[in-house]
Amino acid sequence: MTQELYELRNLLFIDIETVACRATFAELSEPLQALWVRRARRIDETADPAELFPRFAALHAEFSRIVCIGAGYFHPNDDEQLTFRVKSFAGEQEAELLLAFKALLEQKFNRKTRLVAHNGKEFDYPVLCRRMLINQVRLPEILQLGGAKPWEVRHLDTMEMWRFGDRRNYTSLKLLATVFGIDHHKDQLDGSKIHDAYYGQNDLGRIAAYCRNDVVVTAQVYLGMKTLPLLKTEAVIEV
Repeated sequence: MTQELYELRNLLFIDIETVACRATFAELSEPLQALWVRRARRIDETADPAELFPRFAALHAEFSRIVCIGAGYFHPNDDEQLTFRVKSFAGEQEAELLLAFKALLEQKFNRKTRLVAHNGKEFDYPVLCRRMLINQVRLPEILQLGGAKPWEVRHLDTMEMWRFGDRRNYTSLKLLATVFGIDHHKDQLDGSKIHDAYYGQNDLGRIAAYCRNDVVVTAQVYLGMKTLPLLKTEAVIEV
């Protein structure tokens, strides 16, 4: 195994799925309703805040909840061939899944580990930190950023890697997967439909599968950007 492939073992690829903290705006407490109205005006000052809530609350940590966290890592098999192991933490009790993910970080990985997510620096990492604190979960060492120098932060972001310094550029994971020839979602579920899948259909299993697939696709995109061979289907193992 080459040094470059060996270094892949120090990466943990993650993805989170969030929904609004309540199914409808009417279910919020009065203080949160008032605060959401103020936030909604920043999104679209002409729209009804109640209608914006199920569409946009999932993007704001103070008004959302995490329902699934996917995690995956490269691992050589007995023949020293690279495999990718992926799992998800999903459930209705947000604090429990956050604690389970924290335990994975602290028990299975070390100070060499780096996290990788697509758009992670603007979404996954800060939302994880904020939701942990809201749930009174102490941040694991890898998510403690207070006072850290830029080169000490062990967070990678495939969207940032693709920018090459172009701060105006936003490229979706689906687009990157397409240009690199990577199979993306066969399921038509996407971020805009997670709210209904959770509250309307009670289909947490489908959300978890979608999340795990995003983790695999992010890992494949990372390989593509490193000009390394993509994983074959049989090399992806759910654990």
